[in-house]
Amino acid sequence: MKKKKKKKLLLSDKDMRVKVRIISSCRLFAIPKGLLSTLTTTMAILSWRSLRILGIALVMSTVTSCVSSGKVLIFPMDGSHWVNMNILVEDMHSRGHDITVIRWNTSWYITEKSPHYTSITLSDRTGTDKDFFDKFLSEFLEVQRGNRSLMTFFKMQSDFFTMLSQAHLSMCTMVSDILENKELVKRLQDARYDLVLTDPAIAGGVLLAHYLQLPLVMNVRWITSGDGHFAIAPSPLSYIPVPGSGLTDKMSFFERVKNVLLYSVILYQQSFVVGPHYKLMCDKYFHTPCDIQTLIQGTDIWLMRNDFVFDFPRPTMPNVVYMGGFQCKPAKPLPQDLEEFVQSSGEHGVIVMSLGTLVNSLPSELAEDIASVFAQLPQKVIWRYVGPRPSSLGNNTLLVKWMPQNDLLGHPKTKAFVAHGGTNGVQEAIYHGMPVVGIPLFFDQYDNLLRLKSRGGAEILEIRTFNKNTFLQALQGVLNEPSYRMNMQRLSRLHLDQPMKPLDRAVFWIEFVMRHKGAAHLRTESYKMPWYAYHSVDVIMVLLAAVLVILLSTVAFVRFLCCQVCCKRKMKQA
Repeated sequence: MKKKKKKKLLLSDKDMRVKVRIISSCRLFAIPKGLLSTLTTTMAILSWRSLRILGIALVMSTVTSCVSSGKVLIFPMDGSHWVNMNILVEDMHSRGHDITVIRWNTSWYITEKSPHYTSITLSDRTGTDKDFFDKFLSEFLEVQRGNRSLMTFFKMQSDFFTMLSQAHLSMCTMVSDILENKELVKRLQDARYDLVLTDPAIAGGVLLAHYLQLPLVMNVRWITSGDGHFAIAPSPLSYIPVPGSGLTDKMSFFERVKNVLLYSVILYQQSFVVGPHYKLMCDKYFHTPCDIQTLIQGTDIWLMRNDFVFDFPRPTMPNVVYMGGFQCKPAKPLPQDLEEFVQSSGEHGVIVMSLGTLVNSLPSELAEDIASVFAQLPQKVIWRYVGPRPSSLGNNTLLVKWMPQNDLLGHPKTKAFVAHGGTNGVQEAIYHGMPVVGIPLFFDQYDNLLRLKSRGGAEILEIRTFNKNTFLQALQGVLNEPSYRMNMQRLSRLHLDQPMKPLDRAVFWIEFVMRHKGAAHLRTESYKMPWYAYHSVDVIMVLLAAVLVILLSTVAFVRFLCCQVCCKRKMKQA
């Protein structure tokens, strides 16, 4: 009995050309040959619309299968640092990755339950309390406003170093509790995470990643010794300002002297205030000699929360990925009550004020000054403030405990942003092209605002010189002088003009480390060199010694010749 021949699908010349294109595309994804032939023939005889739909579906399904979900262990910092870390968490979760977050039962913002991650909640036996920060801020503002003596100011600096040391000691104690918990360590090892993602301002996650021998990615701007760039890239102090210096990249001689002196304070902080706590941990738990600085320098990828639209140009390294403004996004519609308030401002518009997530209230006299100035303005004001209601508050000012800051800054009615200069707020102001009146309080805030001011987008009011007149003058200047908005809009255009969104770039490199089990080929090995080799001191000394030997040999040879000549003359005379 003859077997029936299978009826072949007849293709027109046009369909054959389509089939060839499909085969070429599908071979990129290593589809089996038999399946490829049947699939491409069937697709070629479909309508062009169906072809387009199926082609897109094929590519999307194949790419999705190629990027397998990974397992990420996150060791975050609390406070405002968690606000931007959580954005990375949500985006990675949306891409199918399995996220585990280590948190403590005293966490301020990191919730135990979340649809985006699984948490490991540990007991905090160090007694960390948010009240200490509020107390420190209150005393610091009083000193800044001249309400305390100079001796008190120096005591504040001493207290700050004590607080800093205590914070790092507490973190080391917490990490020690993890490593001493054998069941938890086994659980972490058995989970087979692909990498650790951490914020190294307090470097517990760095220690844990090294102990678990996992690739390390850092969501970073600050490390234990200040700006992360100083630890990984050449940072000439002649044009790179030290954090806290209040300097730009254009420094006079005396400003460069100031910059060098402040850098020595940072070295002191790392060597004697922070470093010893981590050194004890390294000596206890790691077999090879190390310290926290070398562990940080061994990071695979540095996700830097800034870029060169914001920061001054400086040397960098191939494993530093700039994701400045990754938390920013187009403004969404406001809640109805806020929208009605904003629209009621008419042609004058709205001023938005926020001093960050950690600042709940201000000294009463400072709050009264701010409220009274707002009351004089024709603009409406939305002010995030949870302290006692100022008596001088005007009808044009709305106090809120929380506000959608990004959406307000992107609203066409918003005219200015009064801010403390935190990294998140500054980046959102750049993204939306919003001029800023800055009231820096502590840490890096003055430096952040200075970068905007140097580009013509902000005015800065220091607490020590703050009063009604200076605040009103700064506000009216920013509101009435078009150059502030034009300069910020120029920065916004520069920031937005890039081939890939910062958040997508950050997640790409996280997934890159997952796929390749690290990024050692991008990491410089210079941190393993002793300081004298890094700075070529030994080479310089050898070269100097060689030059000295040559000079001495030349002098000796000349003297020898002179002696010979003299001896011959004496012999002739004799």
